[in-house]
Amino acid sequence: MKRYLRQWLAFAKHLLAAHKGRPVALLVLLGLSVLNLSSEWPNDIARPAFLGTLDAAVPDTFKSARQLLFDQYQRRFPRIPSSEPVTIVAIDEDTLARMGQWPWPRNRLANLIDAIAAQHPLAIGLGIYMPEPDQTSPDKVAGNLPKTAAALAAGLRALPSHEALLARSLRAAPTILGAVGFENAAFTTSTGLRTVPISVHGPNPLQWVQRFSHVLASLPELQAAAHGQAMLSAPVEGGVIRRLPMVFGLGDKLVPSLPLEMLRLATGSSAIDVFADGAGVQGVGVADVTVPTQADGDIWLHFASIQATRNRYVSARDILAGKVDPERIRDKLVLVGLTGAGLADMRTTALGELVPGIEIQAQAMETVFEGRFLRRPVWLKWAESSFILVFGLLIIWYVPRTGSRRLAVFMRAVPKASAVLGIVLNLLLLSLSFLVFVRLGLLVDATSIFIVLSAVMSCFFSTNLLHADEKARPAATPTSAQGQGADAERAPAMAQAGPL
Repeated sequence: MKRYLRQWLAFAKHLLAAHKGRPVALLVLLGLSVLNLSSEWPNDIARPAFLGTLDAAVPDTFKSARQLLFDQYQRRFPRIPSSEPVTIVAIDEDTLARMGQWPWPRNRLANLIDAIAAQHPLAIGLGIYMPEPDQTSPDKVAGNLPKTAAALAAGLRALPSHEALLARSLRAAPTILGAVGFENAAFTTSTGLRTVPISVHGPNPLQWVQRFSHVLASLPELQAAAHGQAMLSAPVEGGVIRRLPMVFGLGDKLVPSLPLEMLRLATGSSAIDVFADGAGVQGVGVADVTVPTQADGDIWLHFASIQATRNRYVSARDILAGKVDPERIRDKLVLVGLTGAGLADMRTTALGELVPGIEIQAQAMETVFEGRFLRRPVWLKWAESSFILVFGLLIIWYVPRTGSRRLAVFMRAVPKASAVLGIVLNLLLLSLSFLVFVRLGLLVDATSIFIVLSAVMSCFFSTNLLHADEKARPAATPTSAQGQGADAERAPAMAQAGPL
């Protein structure tokens, strides 16, 4: 076993030393470049079949590292809100303590919507879905009464149902109901959602956007009364929400996200525009507002700290009691969501903060309203890949040159110089990437550049270590030979002297 290990080590040393390490460095450069490009393969180019097998066999190191870097961009430079277009009416602990446990009877929710609508908001989005009838509705209670209470049951059935009361409130106010997508059917899911038309400019984007076969939505009676329906689903990557789709696929139909539908209702538009080409979705539009998206219809969320957005929360209890300043609601985009302990759908943002799910929707609305988008266009990936290849080839060509009187001499004289040089160059690149993020909102993947070019530089670092080791060995050999010659000369003399 040791012999085979020595043979493999000898082969590896020979391979690294061959042609001053250039073949190995070139192989590393090309291999890692393919892996990097595979993690973000463009839609407009057919993906080679072997990349699927490669992705399954090799952990997606580039994607994970890229996401961590993009999180660091935001943690160092979080968005500072410049306006407050969104107000969140929170069904919080205080509200539940006063008004009773959740779920509420639908007539109580209708009262909350009426109280919000009285302050004239631009739109009201409910981050709540109601797929089943209210069991506290008068007709449902009547059905559970004994036969001896027939007169009481008849009186209850004469009253409007809680769904009817809520539908009346939804119809009277600029309301939007939320829904969430499912991959498979469940007891309360359906396959349809009442949404406004979406006008597609270009190829059908269903092939690129996130798609669901089923949806958990409110009752058809409530959907018909509301002025819009929208999806609340947000993709989670490694336990963190970084992006939010602007449009989804539900079966063979395009449906909008809550931020997009809120914007449509607030502007009085009758439809939503989706712009696509051969590379995927390029943007979505409502009225005169166009939102640039990624190829899959997502936007990168530039998060503001929850500490900077706490002022947008008002308690539903205070709304019902009439204690909220009307300016907190008037001409605002109002979201109604659960924030009480054990009820809120808590999510982790790129800032590492745990926030209610309704906060994610509010952050997206602010991003659209302020027009401060984070972008990672397709051309940026090609620019990064080109930089890696060009700079990597320059390293492979220049570093091992024997005729160089500057950098290459320094690299050969100091075995660790390649590592030091690589770290310095990558720190400069990282600083430049942060600057581009702050100034232009572009997400530059400096980690992939760092990983690939560092791996290339490490090939020459290993080669230099081998050369240093080889130079050290001949120096020890003559000394040993001289010692053996001296012993040989002393042996005849000692033989002639005889025993002492």
